[in-house]
Amino acid sequence: MRPVTPLTAVLLDLDGTLLDTAPDLAYALNAVRISCELPPLDYAPIREQVSNGSAAVVRVGFPDANDAQFAALRSRFLQIYRSNLTRGTRLFAGFDTVLAELEKHHIPWGVITNKPGWLTEPLLEQLGLLSRAAVVLSGDSLPVQKPDPLPLLTAAQRLGFEPQRCLYLGDALRDAQAARSAQMVALGARFGYIRPEEDVSAWPVDGWIDDPRELLNWVGLRVPVIAHRAGA
Repeated sequence: MRPVTPLTAVLLDLDGTLLDTAPDLAYALNAVRISCELPPLDYAPIREQVSNGSAAVVRVGFPDANDAQFAALRSRFLQIYRSNLTRGTRLFAGFDTVLAELEKHHIPWGVITNKPGWLTEPLLEQLGLLSRAAVVLSGDSLPVQKPDPLPLLTAAQRLGFEPQRCLYLGDALRDAQAARSAQMVALGARFGYIRPEEDVSAWPVDGWIDDPRELLNWVGLRVPVIAHRAGA
């Protein structure tokens, strides 16, 4: 359902929404496993846990680790990941067009993630996105994280817009819950890291998108025609 009031800002989750970060998180996890003389894991089960944070990713690789072992493994995982933030991470296909169109029409966009700032900011900086984002809030920017609506409300306040005139796109239930509590337009990113068995039918979203470029329709912009070569 399209909002009646024109939207004036676009806010985005990071992992599994704006950026496909799973390749580098999988690389870091398998590097830790190899250092422990364990074989690397397949990519798919790692990818499915990326939106749930580093602890969930590490648990995929070390399901039987006790608390002390897990803490050491997670620390090593984060060290490796911090050194390989953009080894394979890229914008999801189509988001280069989306960001360019938003900027062209002076519609600010920002990032609200539960990822800690010491990872979020270098990641965005290395991809040339940090200076383009109108607002960036990480998991440690405020006392609370999503699904609490405070990060979204804070972002809207910093942009100078009413929350009802902002859109938030994410690929996890906590994203939808935060957006709904903040009274923002809530969209679900079906192209993200949603597990196949996850029931999304009850998620409190206003709509779903399968391609990032569909987001432009929600802010009143036309999706640019994508030219395809014959046989492509």
